[in-house]
Amino acid sequence: MAKKKVIGSIAEGMRVRVREGVMSPEFPDLSLAGWTGTVCEVTGKASPTNCVLEWDADTLQRMPPEYVTRCEQGGLYHLMVCLSEDTLTPI
Repeated sequence: MAKKKVIGSIAEGMRVRVREGVMSPEFPDLSLAGWTGTVCEVTGKASPTNCVLEWDADTLQRMPPEYVTRCEQGGLYHLMVCLSEDTLTPI
């Protein structure tokens, strides 16, 4: 069984919530605060690392339709995001 990568306070497989004040990296006018998901991958060698998240069903259900549309128009995958470890809180 492969070990889960842990760097800093976030590990692969961990459920997390986006902290208050965090905006979308692609759309700086759109807040991601309170969105939740599971860490799929942790990258980098030192804290803060980058974390690839897959949004959970609750977040997908309340995700603004404009976010999905803007992602589709930009050729981006709206089901996932990459955020810095320091923007996330384990839940």
